[in-house]
Amino acid sequence: MSDFWTTVNRVITGAAAYITDERGRVLLVDPNYREHWSFPGGIVDAGEHPAQACAREVAEEVGLEVEVGPLLTVAWVDGLPNVPYPLVNFVFDCGEIASDTPITLQAEELDDYGFFTVEEAKGLLASHAYQRLLAAAAARESGVMSYLPPAQDRLVGK
Repeated sequence: MSDFWTTVNRVITGAAAYITDERGRVLLVDPNYREHWSFPGGIVDAGEHPAQACAREVAEEVGLEVEVGPLLTVAWVDGLPNVPYPLVNFVFDCGEIASDTPITLQAEELDDYGFFTVEEAKGLLASHAYQRLLAAAAARESGVMSYLPPAQDRLVGK
């Protein structure tokens, strides 16, 4: 391997699902390894592309087989406490499901799930994740994907 590759910037890539119920509420999960709730999703594994990771993570975390639809938003987040690299997060439209659809939580990682209004989600999500929720909802409505650049006021604890 060339020394060049040891000098390039590294990022963590995540992929998440924007899933709503018949009332337009978003499906969120409560990870047991962090303070805030999040979208179903996770880290993109080696050899996967973000849409594949989204489908895999949704199946693992909540037991749903979803069709990964259009990319709604991409966000760059840097400077999070205890995260050694910047994050690039892809949020895909994974459609609508009935609120009584059976959910099987991945017990090793998740404590709970629920469907929440945008207003309710604001109190559950980290500020940068809440901005992704707003962008995802707007992109689904408009059909126009968005990019969320870094913003210090969106970071956890800021």
